[in-house]
Amino acid sequence: MTDKEIIEGLIARDEKITRKFFFVKCRPLMYSIIGRVFAFDVDYDELINELYVHIMENDAARLRTFSYNSSVYQWIKTVAIRYFQHKRDLIIENQSKEPLYIEGGTFEPHVSQAISMDLKSMISRIGNPRYRLVLQKLLLEDMAPEVVAKQMHVTVANLYNIKKRAMAAFLDIAKQDDYVRRKVDDH
Repeated sequence: MTDKEIIEGLIARDEKITRKFFFVKCRPLMYSIIGRVFAFDVDYDELINELYVHIMENDAARLRTFSYNSSVYQWIKTVAIRYFQHKRDLIIENQSKEPLYIEGGTFEPHVSQAISMDLKSMISRIGNPRYRLVLQKLLLEDMAPEVVAKQMHVTVANLYNIKKRAMAAFLDIAKQDDYVRRKVDDH
């Protein structure tokens, strides 16, 4: 495929050309860039899909800036490096393998309500509003991680990390409560 065929195919949203370009021809180049930009594992498909959305925004405005002064591979390399460096600070490593939420509780209704009230109270004391929102949506409203991630304009991997930090803040509050209870009980 020539550069012109690639650009025209991408602009036309030709699935065959798009898939061949990003997932076959550019794969080694993209893996190399990803390896240099990110110090942690990222999902190739997710990152490339985000790059594709980036270049296709506003009726492929970025893609239409390609002026054929270099190869399309050199152009996408430059765009990808800049975009991935920007995303690096937004995409956070997902080391946690724990689920974002647990489906189907086994608590009795009155116990579940009491737990829910305690959770609401403790979540409301977390200082970071983003952490509060994530725990509210995932734990109390039982929303799917994909839905919460989309609402927050983050990746699911990033949501896992936010949730991990939110849970650490939550546990700090729980430990403080336990410490206070022990001190009161000691007197």
